[in-house]
Amino acid sequence: MRRTVLVAVTVTVAAAVVPGVSAAATPSTVRWGPCPADVAAPGLECSTLEVPLDYRNPDGRKIEIAVSRLASKNPSQRRGVLLTNQGGPGGAGLHFPVDLVAFGLPQSVRDSYDVIGFDPRGVGHSTPVTCDLTPQQKMRGNIPPYANTAAEVAKWAEQAKAVARQCATSKTAWMLPHITTANTARDMDRIRAALGEPKLSYDGYSYGTYLGAVYTTLFPQHSDRIVLDSNVGPDGWDAAGGRLFARGFQDRFPDFAKFAAAHPEYGLGSTSEQVTAKYFELAARLDRTPVPGVDGALFRLGTFGYLYGDAQLPKLAELWRALDTNQPLPPLEGLTPDPDNAISSNRYVICGDSRWPRSVQTYQHNVAVDRVRYPMFGAAAANIQPCAFWPSDPVEPKVRIGDQGPSDVLIVQNLRDPGTPLVGAQQLRQAFGERARMVTADQGGHGVYLLGKNKCANNAVTRFLTTGQRSANDLACAAEPN
Repeated sequence: MRRTVLVAVTVTVAAAVVPGVSAAATPSTVRWGPCPADVAAPGLECSTLEVPLDYRNPDGRKIEIAVSRLASKNPSQRRGVLLTNQGGPGGAGLHFPVDLVAFGLPQSVRDSYDVIGFDPRGVGHSTPVTCDLTPQQKMRGNIPPYANTAAEVAKWAEQAKAVARQCATSKTAWMLPHITTANTARDMDRIRAALGEPKLSYDGYSYGTYLGAVYTTLFPQHSDRIVLDSNVGPDGWDAAGGRLFARGFQDRFPDFAKFAAAHPEYGLGSTSEQVTAKYFELAARLDRTPVPGVDGALFRLGTFGYLYGDAQLPKLAELWRALDTNQPLPPLEGLTPDPDNAISSNRYVICGDSRWPRSVQTYQHNVAVDRVRYPMFGAAAANIQPCAFWPSDPVEPKVRIGDQGPSDVLIVQNLRDPGTPLVGAQQLRQAFGERARMVTADQGGHGVYLLGKNKCANNAVTRFLTTGQRSANDLACAAEPN
């Protein structure tokens, strides 16, 4: 999974936007061919589909959705398609089938499915959106800075308002109300229909869990085996969901503190408590006296991003050591060359999915509460977003996850996930009821299947995808040696 840290339901939808009939009425013909140069890989084929911009007006304006395929090479074992999503919102997915193979996708799964990737509406090689972000806005990403005072929240509100205004006046503002999770789920059903498949299976990570939950709620009759990995809560990324980043940081940080304490060469402390104290010391120092390119807010944000994977913990320790000793900073890795589209499409989705509080005072209150409750990152996660100033309200009610439908959902979750903490998975499991089973892995980081080393959890997902079998009850996988 490309680790861009964007750092990422049962009400009745109005009759005019119920998608079931329209999604299957006029399936397109998929003509597979070469992929764009930036995602081309051996065996990967690509195509595009036209879908309605607004599913309330299915014969109106169309946009394009880019789709990819790694086809099964074992016809006797093939059982259908496995649609994938790497998260975001704003994550491009054309290359993701190839990424999954690189992560170790078992041959049994590759034989069972054509693995399908796609760039969601608004993203990448699909019809893309923009907010015309400045270099400074791109550097800050899509998580607000840590706010030490109410005045800093008010100051950041002006920056958030500017981003909202840029989105609303960009050349793609005509798509603003329609770049939503529900519409992306409808696009997924168009992909299924265009491929001529009666059902689709799904493997979604991070925000992709919310997308998958919405899909299987809107289209339970077309859902086969649904894997939701590293889970956003059942309400998606709204104001309350965004605040959970702080909970995830607190859950995950002890893994880094233990690592750094066990490696005295970094000089960050010989106990977990000393490493934790060093975090607060460095953050306060950089609040007072930033070094070129790094202030306290970026230090906190950078630490959060590096907590996503165990392989990144040594790099985080190196960064801390350089900041602590006034040495040149190590080169940053894995950055998207131009994140405008990734960040912009993220804004379109989260602001279009939910109604966010409009009052600056609400965010000042939330920041003050979470600065105490989650002192490491709470005053960032609760800070104001451009959604507070969004020019349009959601065009339809939020899809509510419920327990009506087939028992075909497998939720998998690390106990210590910084981006999508365990509490979100627990809430989603409760919402699905008997539709779902949950597998938890006693490990840290963002991503379980193929991205973590826990064999118990990995085997549970492979078994579900290839045989449909789940445990009779939720499964807790114990910690395993790295």
